[in-house]
Amino acid sequence: MSTTRVSRVLPAPRDAVSRALTEPALIARWRFPEGMRSTVEELGDGAFRVTLTYDAPDARGKTTAHSDTYRARFTRVVPGELVVEVDEFETDDPDLRGEMTMTVTLCDAEGGTELTAVHEGVPAGIPPEQNELGWRMALDRLAALLAGGG
Repeated sequence: MSTTRVSRVLPAPRDAVSRALTEPALIARWRFPEGMRSTVEELGDGAFRVTLTYDAPDARGKTTAHSDTYRARFTRVVPGELVVEVDEFETDDPDLRGEMTMTVTLCDAEGGTELTAVHEGVPAGIPPEQNELGWRMALDRLAALLAGGG
């Protein structure tokens, strides 16, 4: 297992960033890497299911031939300050199993809000550099969404 840490200043106030972290319709618009598309299904009580589908026909998914699906639940939310989420892939691959904890903190920064994410318990089947790249791509998309370009 590994841990990924990323940080980014986003061009929006903390309350807007917090909504983008916790509202499933907004999560579906930014939290995926390039070359994929996302659908988010609300399950109630702070839980949701995300399916990321690869655009490339030869890409190999973690859950099906062309998609990665995970279940997520919020374990702690302090609006405008903190979001803690626990995720787990739906997969038969033992190298991709296990709960991952994503802790995101928000604080005021010049030009907007500084987001710091710590993604712990990333399964051994996901190379740390790929996880970090995926996060950076998603944060680029989040920045564009918050700036009105998404």
